[in-house]
Amino acid sequence: MSRRPADRKGRSVVPAPMGGRLPVVAATLALLAISVGAVAAEIEKPPLSTGIQGGGEGTRFAEPGMIAPDFTILDVEGHPFRLSEEISRKPVLLLFWSVFCDPCRAEMANLQKAQDRHAGRDLTVVAVAVDGVPLRNIVGGFARQEGYTFKVLVDELDATGMWKVADAYGVAVTPTLLLLGKGGTVLLRKGGKVREDELEKAVSSLLKK
Repeated sequence: MSRRPADRKGRSVVPAPMGGRLPVVAATLALLAISVGAVAAEIEKPPLSTGIQGGGEGTRFAEPGMIAPDFTILDVEGHPFRLSEEISRKPVLLLFWSVFCDPCRAEMANLQKAQDRHAGRDLTVVAVAVDGVPLRNIVGGFARQEGYTFKVLVDELDATGMWKVADAYGVAVTPTLLLLGKGGTVLLRKGGKVREDELEKAVSSLLKK
């Protein structure tokens, strides 16, 4: 599997050595033709590592058995989403991903299949893009192009330069998948590729309870 730079300017998701930041930024600007001033605030924090089995290194704050941290961020349409409002009513399938992460595309497709199978069975499917607010339109355009019908959110930086959601969850790699039971208990957490049958088994087992 491919690995992307885990380093960032300032504080990172997990401590990591410097290296590989500028090529990612340059590629981003060349590809998307977005001005440096518009994206510098959040693109200076490069994407997380990608496709590493086991979820990466560092402190994690949403391990199985723990209560998932609450958060409120905007979706690609600019509408607020608050986890605690959803999790009080139904389980949540949560994926951290990035538009720059090739392995994430397969996981997003699996999320859409879960959405198609269980949309009417008390399950909320949510994907959090760790790409930053300046790329919200790009993320939204990609989501529409792929036909995703689940909620797609965009993580953002707080006043200290940390990702509001990904850092709170100790996410070090994309994709990272979590299944949260009603009330917020983390039932499953996995970094890297998750087989479709494995995900379906976990979701179906939860919904049968």
